[in-house]
Order: sequence, then C-alpha cells, then structure tokens
Amino acid sequence: MKMIKNAAGRMVPDKVNNKVQIPFKGVGKYKPKGYTVPTPIRSCIDYPGDGNKVVADIKTALLNAGIKDGMTISTHHHLRNGDVVTNLVFDAVKELGIKNIRWFPSASFPCHQHLIPYLEDGTIHHIEGSMNGPLGRFTTEGKMKGVGVLRSHGGRYAAVQDGEVHIDIAIITSPTADPFGNANGVTGKSACGLIGFALADSEYADRVIVVTDNLVPFPCIPWQIQGNNVDFVVQVDSLGDSAKIVSGTTEVTKSPDRLLIAEYVARFIDEAGIMKDGFSFQAGAGGTNLAFVLYLKERMKAKGVKARFVRGGSTKYLVQLLEEGLTDYILDGQTFDLEGVRSMRENPNHVNTSPFTSYNFHGKGNFASIIDTAVLGATEVDVNFNANVVSHSDGYLLHGIGGWQNCLYSKCTILAIPSFRDRIPVIIDEVTTLCGPGELIDVIITERGIAINPRRKDLKEALKDSSLPIRDIKDIQKEVDKMCGGKPQKPKVDKKKVVAVVKWVDGTVLDSVFKVIK
Repeated sequence: MKMIKNAAGRMVPDKVNNKVQIPFKGVGKYKPKGYTVPTPIRSCIDYPGDGNKVVADIKTALLNAGIKDGMTISTHHHLRNGDVVTNLVFDAVKELGIKNIRWFPSASFPCHQHLIPYLEDGTIHHIEGSMNGPLGRFTTEGKMKGVGVLRSHGGRYAAVQDGEVHIDIAIITSPTADPFGNANGVTGKSACGLIGFALADSEYADRVIVVTDNLVPFPCIPWQIQGNNVDFVVQVDSLGDSAKIVSGTTEVTKSPDRLLIAEYVARFIDEAGIMKDGFSFQAGAGGTNLAFVLYLKERMKAKGVKARFVRGGSTKYLVQLLEEGLTDYILDGQTFDLEGVRSMRENPNHVNTSPFTSYNFHGKGNFASIIDTAVLGATEVDVNFNANVVSHSDGYLLHGIGGWQNCLYSKCTILAIPSFRDRIPVIIDEVTTLCGPGELIDVIITERGIAINPRRKDLKEALKDSSLPIRDIKDIQKEVDKMCGGKPQKPKVDKKKVVAVVKWVDGTVLDSVFKVIK
C-alpha cells in the first residue's frame, strides 16, 4: 500500500483491501465516466408460480442464496439500536462456517457489538459502513483484518450503482412483508418508518432476502421494496425493538449552552433572510438541532412563514410543523421516532425518499442542493472550516457519516456545535479526520459566538446590523483554548497502519484513519 497526498493535503492509500483508489481531487473536480452496473437477467421459471417465496429460516435463505467465503452481505439500519436481525444473520453465517465476509451496512449501532467475535475469528473480514461505538473502537485499535470504508448515505448508493461494491446477498429487515417479497416499514409491530436505505440493495444485489416479523397476505400495501426484486422471505418472531430507533441523539437537549446555540441558529436563519415563505431546511437528529426546530417554529408562526418542505430524518418536531400547517411536505430519509412513523403511515404529505433521490452524487441532480439551509453537528471543526463527524480528538472512530456529507451541498450549511466537550476544545487548528471540506461549510455557531466563512460575504453583509455575536473563528478558538487550559493534544497514531478511510461523496478518498497507539 502506497500513501498519496490528495488535494486536501491528506495522506491516503492508493489501494484499500487490494482495490485501486482515486484520491480526493477537490470539490467538484472529479467526474466519473462509464455506465452503472447491469443486474443479472432473471426468469420467473426459477421462482414459485404461486408467488410464495417463504423459506424456513435465515440459514436456509442464505444456503439457497448460495453463500460462500468472501461474499459481500449488506444490511440496513432503520431499526437503529433496536436491530437484532443483523446479529441473527451473522450467527447463521458463523454456524455455516463461512469466512471473510465483507459486511456492508448502511450503518451500525452499539447493538452490533455482538459481531466483534466474528470480526476476531475471520467470519467478517471488514466493514464498509459506519463503525459506531464498540465497533469503532475495535477498528481504530487495528483489530479488524481488513480496512474499513466510511461513506455517506449517498456515497453508499453510488458505490453500489457504479459497481464499486457488488452485493452478493442483501438482507432487508422489513416490519411488514408478504410472501412475494413486497415490504414496507410503516406497518406492523416493529414499524420503523421507511426502509429506503435498502433500495440500492434490492435493486443491485445478486440475491435479496426479506426478513419480517409481520407476514401478511399478498399484497403488502404500501410497498417500499418491490417483491419482483426479492428472492426469499423469512418470518422471524421479532426484528428487534422499534422503540430504540429513538436514541440519545434524537432527544432535545436540556443543556443551557446548547439551547443557546439552538436559539442562535434560529435567529441566524431568520435575520439572514433565509426564513421566508417557500423556504426549505434540514435539521440533523442531535439534541441541539432538534431544539433549533422548536425555536424556528416559533419564529415561523410569529411571522406567518410557511416552508415548502422540510427534510428528515423526521422527528415529532418536524411532524408538528406538518400537522400545524407550517410546511407543505416532509421529505423523509428515515424516521427517528415513533411519531415520525405514525405520520408517514397516515399522512400522504409525509413522503418517503431514498438516498437515490436525496443524496446520490452520481445522478442527474439530487435534493440536497435544493435545500435552503441544513443545520448539522460535528465532533470537531478547524480554523479553515473543515469538519469531522466520525472521530473525536482521541482519534477513535465513534460515529458514521450518514447523510452529513451530502447535506453540505445545501445553499447554507450551518454547524451547530458546543465550543468544547469534556473540557476539550472543539475548534482546533486541524481536524483529526477530514469529513467535510471547509469551502462547503458556511457558518459555525457555538454558545460563544458565530463564525461566518469568509467566502460567504453575502451572509456577512446580511448580518452586519445584527446583535448576534458574529466573531472571527480564530478569536473564538483562542477564548476556548484559554478557558480549557490550552489546545487539545493530538492522538498518538501509527502512520503506517491505516484502519479505515473516509470517502467523499464522489467516491474519491478524502482521508485516512490510523491505528491509535494506546
């Protein structure tokens, strides 16, 4: 493996898991060529004439799908920390004695700590998807046999569409399905909302297995996954706990400092002239961002402003906007609480979307660039407005990218972050892991001030008479460094051991994650 300096000045490997890589060339500088991958021609001759694709269990489905060593198995994360199906799948893979699987999840959660023994014994070779919590720690300590690959939600869809990742067997966890394989996430005891992150998997995988705990007679209405793309259906007792789609990142903050940040965000959007009839916005699922929605709602009501659409991850707070007539639509990528699930099931203006429509950079446009403002979080930012969302200052992987990178293409990208966490400054000289280039990040809002990217002279002009605390980012950094006792120490890492890479939305390699030396 040879290390190359990319356009962001980061050292990245020329090969990852023996595949040649393209280093990041700059925002908008890489344009892929070629064609999307074809899918095999199928024949109804090979499928039951009565449409019944139900098999006895997950192991039988895997055997019928032709599982063998070295394959790629994909899963999705709509049940978030309540998912048990992924663990059941790899229990079966282990029982069958299969080795060197590439696991390709749309995201992982702490509940998947169950898989660490399978990473240790070689059942799973490596992960291409978020490595959250215990899996992130395992990876960063250099224990995974292969190199992890972190992609955005849109980048994941593009990787499948473009042929960078070939899925051999897709596992689609579906709260409701029929024997033919039509499936949805909005009905049934495990309802989690939409299951759009499995769309690419259903379209491009060689074999598709739907797993459900609510098997209904044909037809399953509505269907979000089409049975024509499904090979086998498995009924299990339980998919997991759908209540756990709500986690610590989907609850409104109670911190006074973070509530102040949320208030600043709402005021900024209002005073910058972004909040006007027909505008659109997207808020992340963090506690500060959820609080911002409440503050913005009050301003919208006071001024009689209505949004054309809001983008989800939906929560009960976005649902309130819809039900109170403050927006025409929710365009939803995933539901973050059970009120979001209910709304999607009942309200035709709560529309399920997918990474193809919302985020795929290798398409004829996507929703992300249409949004007037996106309010996101970050683990670190630096004085050049670059941002990190996958690791902390200690170098450990603890989060996934999700749709964060894709949202940077909104017309005004705002990072709402505290100035420090656990007495460690969040604004630093250079981010530990680069996930978002500073040229796409317009505003950083902390409890100690608001920094506007010098590139956005229009925003500075719009706020010139505002009483908001507009400050230079380096001034905020100096204040916080002094308060926290100095700059945070850089993590000790082994520069010869790349444990994971961060892909940019166009499929190029943006940064490397190195093994942490404890």
